[in-house]
Amino acid sequence: MRLDFDPECDLELVRDLMAPRAALWACWTDAQHLPHWFVPKPHKVVACTLDLRVGGACCTTFDVDGTLMENNGVYLEVIPHEKLVFTDTYQAGWKPAAEPFMTAIITLEDVDPGVTRYRALVRHRSKEAAEQHRAMGFYDGWGTVATQLEAYAQDLAARQITISTHIAAHPATVMRCWNDPALLPTWFGPAGFTCVTKEIDLRGGGLWRFDMVGHGQTWANRHRYSVMQADRIAFVLDDDAQSPPMQVEIALTPQAGGTLITQTLTLPDAAARTAAMKYQADEKGLETLGKLAALAQSM
Repeated sequence: MRLDFDPECDLELVRDLMAPRAALWACWTDAQHLPHWFVPKPHKVVACTLDLRVGGACCTTFDVDGTLMENNGVYLEVIPHEKLVFTDTYQAGWKPAAEPFMTAIITLEDVDPGVTRYRALVRHRSKEAAEQHRAMGFYDGWGTVATQLEAYAQDLAARQITISTHIAAHPATVMRCWNDPALLPTWFGPAGFTCVTKEIDLRGGGLWRFDMVGHGQTWANRHRYSVMQADRIAFVLDDDAQSPPMQVEIALTPQAGGTLITQTLTLPDAAARTAAMKYQADEKGLETLGKLAALAQSM
């Protein structure tokens, strides 16, 4: 995914990071993760708003030696797990910024298992603006941030389970299986399990409460949705008891006449991930996506 490079107006940092692509993507796109690595320490991010969609707000506030610095912009392109483009040329609602400075293009490519080629290409409106950014310490600053990103992503990966599969159905059809309250309970869950709905509201801010029934047992479940978009779903998976909650993100990407669906579970710590893998969470997740594929491909 090589982009044209203008040596006068562009600055670029390329690193092979020892972290999986899914974890790096989560670090860049989730407001609970980004503040942990996004500025060189001891500076810190004290506010963060990420509305991950084209035209959505991409805003952070830095505390630099006691001085607050606001950075307001929007996303221009979002390709899950591959490419993220944001700019301060516009603000939310496509309002032009008074003094735009840069557009950043972040790309992620697999090199080896657990190794990701990370490119940060930063474009400026003029040669002078690029030189100003270089003089501000672009390479040292973005290099330090890349090192922090790698370390945080490694820790995050130790808490994550990522699975993916290709479904021979249009993304809109796959999404309908997720956001139609008449369809979701018919396929969700591993083979041999069924869902008994108690309450269902499939939109951002809504929730789905249900019992998962199988093998003579019943488990209470609750999905608390934060995002329900055409290409992305995010929710917290827990129940009404004390089991550890999981952050779940679903990405739908058009691919080869169908849809690549990628599901990432983020658990509270590595021990919780180990416990989940003991019960074959990855295999059961693939069984669930298999039931989704069967329904979507029949529609």
